[in-house]
Amino acid sequence: MARGSFGSTATALVVTILALSPATGVAQTVKIGIINSYSGFVAQAADEMQKGIDLYVKVHEKDLPAGVKLDLIKRDDTSKPDVGKRLAQELIARDQVNLLAGVILSPVAAAVAPLTAEAKVPFVITNAAGVTIPRLSPYVVRVSFTLWQEGYPIGKWAAQQGWKTAYTSVTDFIAGHDAEAAFTKGFNDGGGKIIGADRFPPTNPDFVPYIQRVKNAKPDVAFLWVPAGQQATAIMKAAKDLGLRDAGVNITSTQDLLPDEELPNIGDAALGLVTSGNYSADAKRPANAAFLADWKSNYGDKAIPDFFSVDGWDGMAMIFDLIKATKAVFTADQAMAFFKTWKNSNSPRGPIEIDPATRDIVQNIYIRRVEKVGGKLADVEIQTIPMVKDPWKEMNPAK
Repeated sequence: MARGSFGSTATALVVTILALSPATGVAQTVKIGIINSYSGFVAQAADEMQKGIDLYVKVHEKDLPAGVKLDLIKRDDTSKPDVGKRLAQELIARDQVNLLAGVILSPVAAAVAPLTAEAKVPFVITNAAGVTIPRLSPYVVRVSFTLWQEGYPIGKWAAQQGWKTAYTSVTDFIAGHDAEAAFTKGFNDGGGKIIGADRFPPTNPDFVPYIQRVKNAKPDVAFLWVPAGQQATAIMKAAKDLGLRDAGVNITSTQDLLPDEELPNIGDAALGLVTSGNYSADAKRPANAAFLADWKSNYGDKAIPDFFSVDGWDGMAMIFDLIKATKAVFTADQAMAFFKTWKNSNSPRGPIEIDPATRDIVQNIYIRRVEKVGGKLADVEIQTIPMVKDPWKEMNPAK
Protein backbone atom coordinates (compact mmCIF):
# COMPACT_ATOMS: atom_id res chain seq x y z
CA MET A 1 0.00 0.00 0.00
CA ALA A 2 1.36 3.42 -0.89
CA ARG A 3 2.10 5.70 2.06
CA GLY A 4 -0.16 8.40 0.64
CA SER A 5 -3.20 6.15 1.00
CA PHE A 6 -2.95 5.99 4.78
CA GLY A 7 -5.05 9.10 5.37
CA SER A 8 -8.13 7.66 3.66
CA THR A 9 -7.86 4.08 4.88
CA ALA A 10 -6.48 4.40 8.42
CA THR A 11 -9.82 4.02 10.16
CA ALA A 12 -10.78 0.91 8.20
CA LEU A 13 -7.39 -0.64 8.80
CA VAL A 14 -7.56 0.11 12.51
CA VAL A 15 -10.97 -1.56 12.84
CA THR A 16 -9.57 -4.71 11.23
CA ILE A 17 -6.36 -4.66 13.20
CA LEU A 18 -8.03 -4.18 16.56
CA ALA A 19 -9.39 -7.68 16.31
CA LEU A 20 -5.82 -8.92 15.99
CA SER A 21 -4.08 -6.42 18.24
CA PRO A 22 -1.71 -7.78 20.89
CA ALA A 23 -3.45 -5.45 23.37
CA THR A 24 -6.48 -7.76 23.36
CA GLY A 25 -4.58 -10.93 24.19
CA VAL A 26 -1.40 -12.22 25.78
CA ALA A 27 1.41 -9.84 24.82
CA GLN A 28 4.92 -10.97 25.65
CA THR A 29 6.17 -7.94 23.74
CA VAL A 30 4.48 -4.62 24.50
CA LYS A 31 4.80 -2.23 21.59
CA ILE A 32 4.96 1.46 22.46
CA GLY A 33 4.97 4.04 19.70
CA ILE A 34 7.06 7.02 20.80
CA ILE A 35 6.29 10.16 18.80
CA ASN A 36 8.87 12.87 19.47
CA SER A 37 10.36 15.93 17.80
CA TYR A 38 13.85 14.60 17.18
CA SER A 39 14.27 17.39 14.62
CA GLY A 40 12.72 20.82 14.23
CA PHE A 41 12.57 23.83 16.52
CA VAL A 42 11.90 21.85 19.73
CA ALA A 43 14.49 19.12 19.12
CA GLN A 44 16.44 20.12 22.23
CA ALA A 45 13.35 19.66 24.41
CA ALA A 46 12.65 16.35 22.67
CA ASP A 47 16.16 15.14 23.46
CA GLU A 48 15.66 15.97 27.15
CA MET A 49 12.36 14.08 27.21
CA GLN A 50 13.76 11.09 25.32
CA LYS A 51 16.67 10.85 27.73
CA GLY A 52 14.16 10.59 30.60
CA ILE A 53 12.15 7.90 28.80
CA ASP A 54 15.22 5.86 27.88
CA LEU A 55 16.73 6.18 31.35
CA TYR A 56 13.63 4.82 33.05
CA VAL A 57 13.56 1.85 30.70
CA LYS A 58 17.25 1.13 31.26
CA VAL A 59 17.03 1.34 35.05
CA HIS A 60 13.72 -0.51 35.48
CA GLU A 61 13.44 -2.98 32.60
CA LYS A 62 14.58 -5.67 35.02
CA ASP A 63 11.37 -5.07 37.01
CA LEU A 64 9.06 -6.18 34.21
CA PRO A 65 7.22 -9.52 34.56
CA ALA A 66 9.19 -12.55 33.44
CA GLY A 67 9.10 -13.01 29.69
CA VAL A 68 7.76 -9.54 28.96
CA LYS A 69 9.77 -7.26 26.70
CA LEU A 70 9.27 -3.73 25.42
CA ASP A 71 9.54 -2.61 21.83
CA LEU A 72 9.89 1.17 21.72
CA ILE A 73 9.18 2.28 18.16
CA LYS A 74 10.52 5.83 17.89
CA ARG A 75 9.28 8.21 15.22
CA ASP A 76 10.27 11.81 14.43
CA ASP A 77 7.36 14.22 13.92
CA THR A 78 9.86 16.93 12.82
CA SER A 79 7.92 19.40 15.01
CA LYS A 80 5.01 19.32 12.52
CA PRO A 81 1.39 18.31 13.31
CA ASP A 82 0.65 16.73 9.93
CA VAL A 83 3.74 14.54 10.21
CA GLY A 84 2.81 13.54 13.75
CA LYS A 85 -0.68 12.56 12.62
CA ARG A 86 0.64 10.43 9.76
CA LEU A 87 3.12 8.71 12.06
CA ALA A 88 0.38 7.92 14.57
CA GLN A 89 -1.71 6.36 11.79
CA GLU A 90 1.23 4.20 10.74
CA LEU A 91 2.08 3.17 14.30
CA ILE A 92 -1.53 2.13 14.93
CA ALA A 93 -2.34 0.50 11.60
CA ARG A 94 0.98 -0.93 10.46
CA ASP A 95 3.03 -1.42 13.63
CA GLN A 96 0.03 -2.42 15.76
CA VAL A 97 1.29 -0.63 18.87
CA ASN A 98 -0.36 -1.27 22.22
CA LEU A 99 0.21 2.32 23.34
CA LEU A 100 1.25 5.69 21.98
CA ALA A 101 3.44 7.97 24.11
CA GLY A 102 5.57 11.09 24.01
CA VAL A 103 4.87 14.26 21.99
CA ILE A 104 6.47 17.61 22.80
CA LEU A 105 4.22 20.00 20.89
CA SER A 106 0.56 20.61 21.64
CA PRO A 107 -0.39 21.04 17.95
CA VAL A 108 1.05 17.58 17.28
CA ALA A 109 -0.82 16.04 20.22
CA ALA A 110 -4.03 17.73 19.09
CA ALA A 111 -3.60 16.14 15.65
CA VAL A 112 -2.90 12.69 17.11
CA ALA A 113 -5.57 12.57 19.84
CA PRO A 114 -8.67 12.06 17.63
CA LEU A 115 -7.02 9.01 16.02
CA THR A 116 -6.75 7.35 19.41
CA ALA A 117 -10.50 7.68 19.89
CA GLU A 118 -11.18 6.01 16.54
CA ALA A 119 -8.67 3.22 17.11
CA LYS A 120 -9.08 2.82 20.88
CA VAL A 121 -5.35 3.09 21.51
CA PRO A 122 -4.21 4.70 24.79
CA PHE A 123 -2.03 7.79 24.36
CA VAL A 124 0.26 8.78 27.25
CA ILE A 125 1.32 12.42 26.79
CA THR A 126 4.69 13.13 28.39
CA ASN A 127 4.84 16.81 27.54
CA ALA A 128 2.33 18.55 25.22
CA ALA A 129 0.60 20.94 27.63
CA GLY A 130 -2.35 22.29 25.61
CA VAL A 131 -5.14 22.41 28.13
CA THR A 132 -7.97 20.93 26.04
CA ILE A 133 -6.11 17.96 24.51
CA PRO A 134 -7.48 15.23 26.84
CA ARG A 135 -11.00 16.27 25.87
CA LEU A 136 -10.27 15.33 22.26
CA SER A 137 -10.25 11.62 23.10
CA PRO A 138 -11.16 9.40 26.07
CA TYR A 139 -7.95 7.47 25.37
CA VAL A 140 -5.62 10.37 26.24
CA VAL A 141 -3.91 10.68 29.63
CA ARG A 142 -1.26 13.27 30.50
CA VAL A 143 1.56 12.92 33.04
CA SER A 144 3.34 16.24 32.36
CA PHE A 145 1.46 19.48 33.16
CA THR A 146 -0.78 22.12 31.69
CA LEU A 147 0.31 25.72 31.26
CA TRP A 148 -2.69 26.69 33.36
CA GLN A 149 -1.26 24.73 36.29
CA GLU A 150 1.82 26.94 36.16
CA GLY A 151 0.68 30.18 34.49
CA TYR A 152 -2.29 30.88 36.75
CA PRO A 153 -0.32 30.58 40.03
CA ILE A 154 2.57 32.73 38.79
CA GLY A 155 0.07 35.36 37.64
CA LYS A 156 -1.42 35.51 41.14
CA TRP A 157 2.07 35.52 42.65
CA ALA A 158 3.07 38.48 40.45
CA ALA A 159 0.06 40.47 41.62
CA GLN A 160 0.93 39.65 45.23
CA GLN A 161 4.30 41.36 44.76
CA GLY A 162 2.45 44.65 44.43
CA TRP A 163 2.98 44.80 40.68
CA LYS A 164 -0.04 46.53 39.17
CA THR A 165 0.63 46.31 35.42
CA ALA A 166 1.90 43.52 33.19
CA TYR A 167 2.80 42.90 29.56
CA THR A 168 2.68 39.42 28.01
CA SER A 169 4.90 38.30 25.13
CA VAL A 170 4.53 34.66 24.09
CA THR A 171 5.07 32.15 21.29
CA ASP A 172 2.17 32.08 18.85
CA PHE A 173 0.89 28.50 19.18
CA ILE A 174 -1.35 26.52 21.53
CA ALA A 175 1.00 26.33 24.52
CA GLY A 176 1.90 30.02 24.29
CA HIS A 177 -1.76 30.98 24.08
CA ASP A 178 -2.51 28.89 27.18
CA ALA A 179 0.40 30.40 29.09
CA GLU A 180 -0.75 33.91 28.15
CA ALA A 181 -4.36 33.26 29.13
CA ALA A 182 -3.42 31.57 32.42
CA PHE A 183 -1.06 34.32 33.54
CA THR A 184 -3.55 36.99 32.51
CA LYS A 185 -6.35 35.35 34.50
CA GLY A 186 -4.17 34.92 37.58
CA PHE A 187 -2.81 38.48 37.39
CA ASN A 188 -6.26 39.99 36.86
CA ASP A 189 -7.72 37.90 39.69
CA GLY A 190 -4.98 39.29 41.91
CA GLY A 191 -5.96 42.85 41.07
CA GLY A 192 -3.44 43.52 38.30
CA LYS A 193 -3.98 44.84 34.79
CA ILE A 194 -2.54 43.70 31.45
CA ILE A 195 -1.44 46.75 29.45
CA GLY A 196 -0.08 44.98 26.37
CA ALA A 197 0.26 41.60 24.68
CA ASP A 198 2.39 40.28 21.82
CA ARG A 199 2.82 36.93 20.08
CA PHE A 200 5.90 35.99 18.07
CA PRO A 201 6.44 33.17 15.54
CA PRO A 202 7.45 29.74 16.88
CA THR A 203 10.45 29.32 14.59
CA ASN A 204 13.41 31.70 14.25
CA PRO A 205 11.84 34.59 16.17
CA ASP A 206 13.73 37.88 16.46
CA PHE A 207 13.04 38.75 20.08
CA VAL A 208 14.55 42.25 20.05
CA PRO A 209 11.52 44.17 18.67
CA TYR A 210 9.19 42.36 21.09
CA ILE A 211 11.36 43.11 24.11
CA GLN A 212 11.66 46.71 22.95
CA ARG A 213 7.86 47.01 22.87
CA VAL A 214 7.70 45.65 26.40
CA LYS A 215 10.31 48.16 27.54
CA ASN A 216 8.49 51.05 25.86
CA ALA A 217 5.23 50.11 27.60
CA LYS A 218 6.91 50.31 31.03
CA PRO A 219 4.90 47.63 32.83
CA ASP A 220 5.75 46.56 36.36
CA VAL A 221 6.31 42.99 35.11
CA ALA A 222 6.77 41.21 31.81
CA PHE A 223 5.52 37.65 31.34
CA LEU A 224 7.81 36.13 28.68
CA TRP A 225 7.04 32.63 27.39
CA VAL A 226 9.00 30.49 24.93
CA PRO A 227 9.09 26.70 24.42
CA ALA A 228 12.26 26.30 26.55
CA GLY A 229 15.54 25.22 24.96
CA GLN A 230 17.77 27.67 23.13
CA GLN A 231 14.93 30.14 22.68
CA ALA A 232 14.98 30.68 26.44
CA THR A 233 18.60 31.80 26.23
CA ALA A 234 17.87 33.95 23.16
CA ILE A 235 14.96 35.87 24.70
CA MET A 236 16.85 36.38 27.96
CA LYS A 237 19.82 37.71 25.98
CA ALA A 238 17.52 40.20 24.25
CA ALA A 239 16.12 41.29 27.61
CA LYS A 240 19.63 41.78 28.98
CA ASP A 241 20.96 43.59 25.90
CA LEU A 242 18.01 46.00 25.93
CA GLY A 243 18.30 46.57 29.67
CA LEU A 244 14.75 45.47 30.46
CA ARG A 245 15.34 44.82 34.15
CA ASP A 246 17.59 47.88 34.44
CA ALA A 247 14.61 49.90 33.22
CA GLY A 248 12.59 48.69 36.20
CA VAL A 249 10.63 45.95 34.41
CA ASN A 250 10.47 42.71 36.38
CA ILE A 251 10.43 39.40 34.48
CA THR A 252 8.54 36.21 35.28
CA SER A 253 7.20 33.15 33.52
CA THR A 254 6.64 29.43 33.82
CA GLN A 255 9.60 27.02 33.98
CA ASP A 256 9.94 27.15 30.17
CA LEU A 257 11.78 30.50 30.40
CA LEU A 258 14.47 29.20 32.76
CA PRO A 259 14.88 25.45 32.17
CA ASP A 260 17.64 23.85 34.20
CA GLU A 261 19.78 22.88 31.22
CA GLU A 262 19.83 26.44 29.84
CA LEU A 263 20.80 28.26 33.05
CA PRO A 264 24.55 27.94 32.36
CA ASN A 265 23.98 29.53 28.95
CA ILE A 266 21.69 32.28 30.23
CA GLY A 267 24.16 33.21 32.95
CA ASP A 268 23.79 35.76 35.72
CA ALA A 269 21.05 37.60 33.81
CA ALA A 270 18.72 35.01 35.36
CA LEU A 271 19.74 35.67 38.98
CA GLY A 272 16.79 36.51 41.19
CA LEU A 273 14.15 35.74 38.59
CA VAL A 274 11.13 33.80 39.83
CA THR A 275 9.17 31.28 37.77
CA SER A 276 6.65 28.52 38.42
CA GLY A 277 7.13 24.87 37.52
CA ASN A 278 6.59 21.24 38.40
CA TYR A 279 10.28 20.36 38.76
CA SER A 280 13.73 21.69 39.53
CA ALA A 281 16.95 19.72 39.29
CA ASP A 282 17.98 21.44 42.55
CA ALA A 283 15.06 19.92 44.49
CA LYS A 284 16.07 18.28 47.78
CA ARG A 285 13.94 15.13 47.61
CA PRO A 286 15.28 11.58 48.03
CA ALA A 287 13.56 10.46 44.83
CA ASN A 288 15.18 13.34 42.94
CA ALA A 289 18.59 12.50 44.39
CA ALA A 290 18.18 8.92 43.14
CA PHE A 291 17.03 10.15 39.74
CA LEU A 292 20.00 12.51 39.45
CA ALA A 293 22.38 9.71 40.38
CA ASP A 294 20.95 7.48 37.65
CA TRP A 295 21.09 10.39 35.22
CA LYS A 296 24.74 11.14 35.95
CA SER A 297 25.78 7.49 35.75
CA ASN A 298 24.25 7.24 32.27
CA TYR A 299 24.75 10.70 30.78
CA GLY A 300 27.59 12.14 32.85
CA ASP A 301 27.89 15.91 32.87
CA LYS A 302 27.03 16.27 29.18
CA ALA A 303 23.33 16.86 29.86
CA ILE A 304 21.41 18.52 32.69
CA PRO A 305 17.95 17.04 33.36
CA ASP A 306 14.92 19.31 33.34
CA PHE A 307 11.14 19.03 33.52
CA PHE A 308 10.97 17.37 30.09
CA SER A 309 13.28 14.65 31.40
CA VAL A 310 11.27 13.97 34.55
CA ASP A 311 7.95 14.02 32.68
CA GLY A 312 9.32 11.39 30.28
CA TRP A 313 10.59 9.35 33.24
CA ASP A 314 7.20 9.50 34.98
CA GLY A 315 5.33 8.59 31.80
CA MET A 316 7.33 5.40 31.57
CA ALA A 317 6.80 4.75 35.28
CA MET A 318 3.05 4.78 34.71
CA ILE A 319 3.31 2.48 31.70
CA PHE A 320 5.56 0.07 33.61
CA ASP A 321 3.09 -0.01 36.50
CA LEU A 322 0.34 -0.95 34.03
CA ILE A 323 2.42 -3.74 32.54
CA LYS A 324 3.35 -5.11 35.96
CA ALA A 325 -0.22 -4.93 37.26
CA THR A 326 -1.67 -6.73 34.22
CA LYS A 327 1.32 -8.94 33.38
CA ALA A 328 1.17 -7.28 29.96
CA VAL A 329 -2.35 -8.52 29.22
CA PHE A 330 -4.69 -5.54 28.88
CA THR A 331 -7.25 -3.99 26.59
CA ALA A 332 -7.28 -0.30 25.79
CA ASP A 333 -10.18 0.28 28.17
CA GLN A 334 -8.46 -1.66 30.94
CA ALA A 335 -5.33 0.42 30.43
CA MET A 336 -7.28 3.66 30.66
CA ALA A 337 -9.10 2.48 33.78
CA PHE A 338 -5.70 1.81 35.35
CA PHE A 339 -4.21 5.13 34.24
CA LYS A 340 -7.15 7.13 35.62
CA THR A 341 -6.45 5.92 39.16
CA TRP A 342 -2.64 5.88 38.96
CA LYS A 343 -0.62 7.51 41.72
CA ASN A 344 3.07 7.81 42.48
CA SER A 345 4.22 9.24 45.80
CA ASN A 346 7.88 8.89 44.85
CA SER A 347 8.42 10.89 41.67
CA PRO A 348 11.51 13.12 41.44
CA ARG A 349 9.07 16.06 41.30
CA GLY A 350 7.11 14.97 44.38
CA PRO A 351 3.75 13.20 44.70
CA ILE A 352 1.73 12.91 41.51
CA GLU A 353 -1.57 11.35 40.54
CA ILE A 354 -4.04 11.34 37.68
CA ASP A 355 -7.37 13.10 38.11
CA PRO A 356 -9.87 10.43 36.95
CA ALA A 357 -12.39 13.06 35.85
CA THR A 358 -10.00 14.86 33.48
CA ARG A 359 -7.18 12.34 32.88
CA ASP A 360 -4.74 15.15 33.68
CA ILE A 361 -1.93 15.19 36.21
CA VAL A 362 -2.37 16.50 39.75
CA GLN A 363 0.93 17.67 41.24
CA ASN A 364 2.80 20.21 43.31
CA ILE A 365 3.59 23.48 41.61
CA TYR A 366 6.73 25.16 42.86
CA ILE A 367 7.60 28.84 42.89
CA ARG A 368 11.32 28.85 42.05
CA ARG A 369 13.95 31.60 42.30
CA VAL A 370 17.25 31.48 40.43
CA GLU A 371 20.13 31.47 42.91
CA LYS A 372 23.73 30.33 42.94
CA VAL A 373 24.14 26.98 44.65
CA GLY A 374 27.65 25.64 44.92
CA GLY A 375 28.80 28.25 42.42
CA LYS A 376 26.21 27.20 39.82
CA LEU A 377 22.86 28.71 38.87
CA ALA A 378 19.85 26.74 40.08
CA ASP A 379 16.07 27.03 40.19
CA VAL A 380 15.59 26.93 43.96
CA GLU A 381 12.11 26.02 45.17
CA ILE A 382 10.96 28.74 47.57
CA GLN A 383 7.26 27.91 47.82
CA THR A 384 5.12 24.83 47.23
CA ILE A 385 1.51 24.94 46.07
CA PRO A 386 0.39 21.39 46.88
CA MET A 387 -1.42 19.02 44.54
CA VAL A 388 -2.72 21.46 41.93
CA LYS A 389 -5.41 20.29 39.53
CA ASP A 390 -5.66 21.95 36.15
CA PRO A 391 -7.36 25.30 36.96
CA TRP A 392 -8.83 25.73 33.48
CA LYS A 393 -10.83 22.52 33.75
CA GLU A 394 -11.96 23.56 37.21
CA MET A 395 -13.21 26.83 35.72
CA ASN A 396 -14.61 25.20 32.57
CA PRO A 397 -16.14 21.83 33.53
CA ALA A 398 -16.95 19.45 30.72
CA LYS A 399 -20.56 19.57 29.54
